[in-house]
Formats: sequence, structure tokens, C-alpha cells
Amino acid sequence: MQRTALKNHTGAIFRCYIRAVRKYPWLLVPLCIGALGLQASELAYPLYLRRFFNLLVISKPDAAAVHQLLQTLGMIALLAFSSWASRRIQIAGLLHLASRVMRDLTATAFDYLIGHSYDFFISHFAGSLTHRVTRFSRAFETILDAVILQFLPTLLFVTGAVIILFMRNHTLGIALGIWVICFVAFQIFVAQLRQPLRRARAEADSTLTGTLADAISNHMTIALFSGTSHENSRLYEVAERWRKATLRSWNADELIWACLGLFMIGINVGLLYGAMIFWQRGMLTVGDFVLIQAYLITTFGRLVEINRELRRFHDAFAEANEMVDMLEMPHGIPDRMGATPLVIRAGEIAFKNVNFYFNSGRPVLEHLDLSIRSSEKVALVGPSGAGKSTVVKLLLRLYDIPKGSIEIDGQDISHATQASVRNMISFVPQEPVLFHRSLMENIRYGRRDAKDEEVIEAAKQAHCHEFIASLPEGYETFVGERGVKLSGGERQRVAIARAILKNSPILVLDEATSSLDSESEALIQDALETLMTGKTVIVIAHRLSTIMKMDRIVVLENGRIISEGTHDELIKAGGLYQKLWSIQAGGFLS
Repeated sequence: MQRTALKNHTGAIFRCYIRAVRKYPWLLVPLCIGALGLQASELAYPLYLRRFFNLLVISKPDAAAVHQLLQTLGMIALLAFSSWASRRIQIAGLLHLASRVMRDLTATAFDYLIGHSYDFFISHFAGSLTHRVTRFSRAFETILDAVILQFLPTLLFVTGAVIILFMRNHTLGIALGIWVICFVAFQIFVAQLRQPLRRARAEADSTLTGTLADAISNHMTIALFSGTSHENSRLYEVAERWRKATLRSWNADELIWACLGLFMIGINVGLLYGAMIFWQRGMLTVGDFVLIQAYLITTFGRLVEINRELRRFHDAFAEANEMVDMLEMPHGIPDRMGATPLVIRAGEIAFKNVNFYFNSGRPVLEHLDLSIRSSEKVALVGPSGAGKSTVVKLLLRLYDIPKGSIEIDGQDISHATQASVRNMISFVPQEPVLFHRSLMENIRYGRRDAKDEEVIEAAKQAHCHEFIASLPEGYETFVGERGVKLSGGERQRVAIARAILKNSPILVLDEATSSLDSESEALIQDALETLMTGKTVIVIAHRLSTIMKMDRIVVLENGRIISEGTHDELIKAGGLYQKLWSIQAGGFLS
């Protein structure tokens, strides 16, 4: 899987998260009240602790001193309770805000991601994309916790501590302030240096997740081709790249920890030495030593926690960066500005001078001109790689064409909304994929407002009601991921029932009976004849016996139409169709 280097989207991440938070301004109130109340209590606590120790040193143990000590102790208890209450208010606001914003971010990421093109999804691992969506909202939780519970409280506390210490002694206050500025500057500097290491680690983690998902989803192929040892070796190589990227990130963190430890030792020894000098001059009391040490211990604890939190903080940014890379990526097939819904009157389809290629190599379709009348049944045949499936994908606007146009009832589908184009087309693929939901939900997906009775009627017409009714849970049976609990024929019949329920004016069948046994195929052919009545139909045919009754058969080769006509006309004319028919009718495919 080709990977491209991720850009640094730090600004975009902030903007995205801030937009999400701004939807809930009332929840910021308890966060602010809680933060201010909590830090005010924790700043005031050492002041009363200072007073308490000064009273112990200078007072005699008489009734008056004990009364003052009890008053001070009462204030300490009150501040402790105020701190507890402020924390509860803050956490309540945080929980409500985080849960709402995480829900919105997940919905936003999914909404934009699902709008990417067909080519985008076949170029990325499903497991990796899922991982990016979930990590995007979880990264917000980590960042919000860091800001509200660590960064902002530390900023308020340290600012308050510097101001209070400055009021007690200008020199000590200025020294602590300068140290804090240097400490923060150092943190910002090293954060910029280690961010590429964290992004590399996040990319390696996504690659590892995608490799795991790819192997697990292809477990049957691994078993059938005895590929266990090969996949183990392949996964080990990817895991080793992840280990090296992770180790580099961890080593950088450990080096920073060592530097921060020296910072803390220096300020602690320096402030206590300075306080001792001022104590000798009679400018500080024993309580001031308690005040200084209390502020330093709390500040060190906060800064240590911040440094630990910074690891998670930057990891969260690296993880969110991957999803924002997807959000910043323009959709491959966007609706044009001013696109209008497609209106079907007759269901006529016209491919006009259509050229298409996947890369700069050989064109898949070249100068394709094909007109299909209203209610006409047209089959597309030809060897593999002739462009049959591409014609259908272009009609469904899974790709845009660089030259030419595709029109439905005279309306260029590139000027219509994609949803309206696809709403007018019922598509039954050769290998239908079902949701891991109930059979009722899977069939109802064709028309999501359909009643249960309509769903059951569609199932009867598709001849899948019989096997559904025999299941213990009937229509409430869950079919497994991608419908793996059903046989290929059962999945096909469910897909046909979904198309019957959708009842769109244009029907596209990609060899819709290929997975059925002979008995089921005969039943489905009857259902399809009913379904095709009054509709414009395109059938991609691999088994030519299934399209003998089509109004017209179009033969494709190398992206061009080389002949067209009825079955009898093409057989009489000879050429590629007659050759393909001879192989199937006269060989082992008969």
C-alpha cells in the first residue's frame, strides 16, 4: 500500500477542536469556575500553613495561641473543602463537554471520510481508516484533559506563586519567575524537536494496524496458501519499524526528563539558599521557608505531571494529525458548485465520446459512444479488461471522466448531485457485500422508509424469503461481517431483494446470478424479468447464456465498442461474440 508523508496540521487540529468546543459555551462556565476556585484554594493553603508554623515558633502554648492555631486550622480545612468542591464542579463540566465534543468529532470525521471517492477507499486499509476516526476523538479527550487538568491549573498556580513570593521577597519572586520562563521556553523548544519523532511513531502505528487488519481480513487466503510463516515475517518487519520509531520517541522523552531534573534541583537549592541569606538578615521567617517549600513542591509536582502529560499530549496531536490529513484532503469526486438533483423522465442513457484511464498508461475506455433508449435492456460483453465494469462505475459516478460526457435524459450527470444519480440506479454487484446487521435491515437499505411487509414482499420476489424463514431468528438474523454467515447465493438473493425494494428507473446487474445454483438461478431469472419491466437495464454478462433475451448486446474490446446487435445477429456476423459463445457453449462452461 503506497503511503505518502503526512503534513503537520497542528493549526488545523486546534481550529477543528475549537470549533467543536464553541458549540457548548455554557459548559465552559463550570470549567472556569472550578479552575479558578481550585487554584485560589491551593495558593491560599500555603499562606495559612505559613501562619500556622509561625504561630508555633513565636507563640507560647497558652489559650490565646491555641485559639489562633484553631482558627488557622479551620481556614485550612475550609480551603481543603473549597478545593474539593471546585474539583467536583470542574470534573462535572469536563465530562459533559468531552462526551459531547467527542461524539461530534466522530460524526464529523465519519461524515467527511465517507464522502471520499471510491478510489480513495480501495487505496487505504479499512482498519487503518477506522483507527484514524476513533483516535481523532480520543485525541481530543487527551488534549482537553491536559489543558484543563494540567496546563491551565499549572499556569494559574505558578503565576500566583510567583506573585505571592514576589510580595514576600522581590528577589526570590523574580528568581522563581525567571526560572519558570526558562523552563517553559525549554519545553516549547524540545517539543518542536521531538514532534517529528511522534508523528513517525503514529504513522508506524497506523501501518501496523493496517497490516494486522489486512492479514486478519484475508485469513482464509493465508490458510489456503500456507502463508502463515510469510505473514508472521511480514508483520514482524512492520512491528520492528514501529519498535524503532517508538524507541526513538521514548529516548527523546527520557533525555528531556534528565534535563528537567537538573532544572528542578537548581531552583530548589538556589531558592532555599537565598531564603537562608534573607533569614539571616531577619527578612524571612520559618513560616516563609514552609511557604517557599510548599510552592516549590507543588510546582515541581505540577511540572513533572505536565512533562508526563506532554508525551500523551504530543502523541494525541500526532494521532489527530493523521485524521486531519484526511479532513484537509479534498474529496476526489465532489459535487459541483450549484449541482442540482437528477430528474428522471424516461431513463435514456448516453455515453458521448467518453475517454477514461486510471493512469497515464493504456486508456480503459476510448471514444466510447453508447446510447440506451428508455426501457431498453442492454448487455455488455467482452473479455476481461474490456471496460465493462468501468462503464458501470462511470455511470454511478464512482469516477469522473476527463473527456466526454455521460447523460441521463439529456442531463450531464457531472452537473447533478451524486446522491440523486445513485438514487435513480439500482445496482446488484457480482459479489454483494452486506452489513453486519439483521437481514431485515440489509434488505430495507434499498428503501429505508419501507415497511416490514414491503421488505418481506421484496424478499419473496427475490426468492430469499424461503431460507430466511427457516432461520431461527428469521429476518432478525445478523449476517456477520460482509455477510459471511450466508452462502454466496443467499447474499446474491438478498442483494436482489434490496434492488427490488429500491425500484429505481435504471437497473444495473453485474452478472447478478453468477453465485446461484441452477434451481435458484431459474427462480431469480423470473424475479429479474419482473424487476426489469419498464426499466432501463444494463447487464454486465460473463455467462452469455443469461443475456440471450436482451434487446441489444454490446461487445467491448480494449475500451471500444466493436459490434452490437441481438444474440442471433451477432452469432451470424461472427467475430469476437461468436468466438466467446463458441467457447462457452462448446467447452466445459456449457
